[in-house]
Amino acid sequence: MKAIVQDVYGNSDVLGLRDIPKPVPGSGEVLIKVRAAGVDQGAWHLMTGRPYLIRLFGYGLKKPKVPVRGREVAGVVEAVGSGVTRFVPGDEVFGTCEGSFAEYACAKETLLARKPSNLTFEETAAAPISAVTALQAVRDAGHVTAGQKVLVIGAGGGVGSFAVQVAKAFGAAVTGVCSTGKVDLVRSLGADAVIDYTRDDFAGAGVLYDLIIDTAGNRRLSVLRKALAPRGTLVIVGGEGGGSVTGGFERSMAAPLAALFSGQKFKGLVSKGNYLDLEALAEMFEAGRVKPAVDKVYALAEAPAAIAYLREGRVRGKVVVRI
Repeated sequence: MKAIVQDVYGNSDVLGLRDIPKPVPGSGEVLIKVRAAGVDQGAWHLMTGRPYLIRLFGYGLKKPKVPVRGREVAGVVEAVGSGVTRFVPGDEVFGTCEGSFAEYACAKETLLARKPSNLTFEETAAAPISAVTALQAVRDAGHVTAGQKVLVIGAGGGVGSFAVQVAKAFGAAVTGVCSTGKVDLVRSLGADAVIDYTRDDFAGAGVLYDLIIDTAGNRRLSVLRKALAPRGTLVIVGGEGGGSVTGGFERSMAAPLAALFSGQKFKGLVSKGNYLDLEALAEMFEAGRVKPAVDKVYALAEAPAAIAYLREGRVRGKVVVRI
């Protein structure tokens, strides 16, 4: 089969389209004929091996442990391993795996759900990591209730575009923060208000929010606290920017300590994939309450360009690779 493979850490030039053996599903695994694969920030982190902290999480100290890139997947079940009970060949599925930039990929049964019937494979592939992260930020970390005020920073990006819609689905009044080129997108997602950060300062607007979800990864906690209600919650999603060792993750690590001396709650979120959240999102998709925003679709051979485009910061929603 054809796949996007790398042997060493580096920039997009370390990726290449090669013929490699077709994987075989193990116990509890499903072999998927990949139809589309989402491109999330993790693809860049695992390609470059930066920040170096992620290498300690089992991805390989000196070179990638898994050479095929891509983690978000949508496709059709080709075969199942022993012990698999939820899927049979021919089922359309979506979820997470290691190595979705390929014609075939293996995924754990527990990380898959049935594909929403009203979405294309390309739309569905945009959801497994970004939408699950948004759901966990809004529902689990933020404990959003109807009528609360929610601020989503980075509302025009992958996680942010889903967070706006999920918070609205929970009945919140949502304000999105984004750049000028994404204002119309965020407004179309259902945001009650949109702040262009290149023109206005949300922290100095005098509005206090019950929940702030920060997906942008570069604002100091002291700035974010100014816009947070006295008993509000700040959820920091992932980490971008920062140094080569910890990247932007130091904010997530420092947040719980800062909350010890405040009525405000600060939480760093690292999402965890599971089929229950995928199924919950599939229901939202099919009900029309949430819809993936896909900016561009690339061919498999163009996956390096897709990652490069993502890192430019201009993506409106998600980028997807079509196999």
